[in-house]
Amino acid sequence: MASLSKLHPSLTMYGDFIAKNAGAVSQIESALRSLTYIIPARFKDVELASESLHSGIQILSLYHDSLLARAVTKMPLGVQKPSPHNRYTKFWTQKSPGYKKLALIVTMIQYTELLWEMSAKRRGQKMRWRTVIILEAIKAICRLLLLRLTNSRPLLTPPLPEREIDPQALEETVGPESSPPEETWKMPRTGLCLPSLPATNQISQYLLTKVLTAEDIKPPSQLLHRIRGTGYYAEVLYIIRPVIYALAMKKWARDKKSWRPWLIGFSLEYAARQLSKRDFEMNVPGGMKGLTALEREEMTRRAWGMGWWGVRGAFYENVTGPWLKAISTKLADKPALNLVAGLLDDYQYLWDNYYFSTATL
Repeated sequence: MASLSKLHPSLTMYGDFIAKNAGAVSQIESALRSLTYIIPARFKDVELASESLHSGIQILSLYHDSLLARAVTKMPLGVQKPSPHNRYTKFWTQKSPGYKKLALIVTMIQYTELLWEMSAKRRGQKMRWRTVIILEAIKAICRLLLLRLTNSRPLLTPPLPEREIDPQALEETVGPESSPPEETWKMPRTGLCLPSLPATNQISQYLLTKVLTAEDIKPPSQLLHRIRGTGYYAEVLYIIRPVIYALAMKKWARDKKSWRPWLIGFSLEYAARQLSKRDFEMNVPGGMKGLTALEREEMTRRAWGMGWWGVRGAFYENVTGPWLKAISTKLADKPALNLVAGLLDDYQYLWDNYYFSTATL
């Protein structure tokens, strides 16, 4: 307890430092994250070190998000309008401690799952696939519980609020040099002060921040429709799809060109998507056109996520892989373009050897 009490002032100082230098911290995180993307991954020792660095940066960024979210509460209302995703996820993290814990578990696993797979692979293929299935099962259980906690509403990815903070506005708010607006007008009857008007070249931007749409005044919980019947089973199918696909990959692991695991996984995800669309058409007023902006955003994200099936399993082994290898071979002898070929080879190495390198859920 004494050590924790000594550590608390240091954590407070660190949090203040992050809030006062939000812009610089975001740039450093982005630069380090980009560095891990271009470090060659074809060597056993380097791939583990690179992924360890990447996972560490992701977890540190998650901690920074919590610090910055705490600092945002000190900002004046209306300085920055949150996105529908952040309104919805922030509502549930504040309303339900269980939601916050489960969402944090899912996020932490997503940030470290490839590192776990790399470490397990050193102990053999059996340990590797056992680790993959366990991690997918834990994520699926957490997501099913999240589905229950949100009263049967579709899950969002990521399940936690994202960082959408204006660093300059935050630094001005928490900085020691911050001061109230210089030009204010005090109303004689009420005594309230009106803020100063923006500069002439910022009027449009200022007015846009004050515009409210129909969804801005909706309660956060109503940004997603509740799902029942077919829609509920479609969401459950979407959640358990990675577990079934991982089990199929383990069963046919010796035949990497077998189409059976790929067809099972792709069929489950496609069926879940079609059932969800049918449920929206039947139960949402206006059908697909009646979806909220947040629901359309999530449907679009899932549609783009299906593109990753082009670099998974048998489709990669039989179609995409040979095509990409032919391209990298042609580029390898050309100046400047050989760097692109090198990066392409590095990513092909990951797609060839690791399940979680193409995971989207």
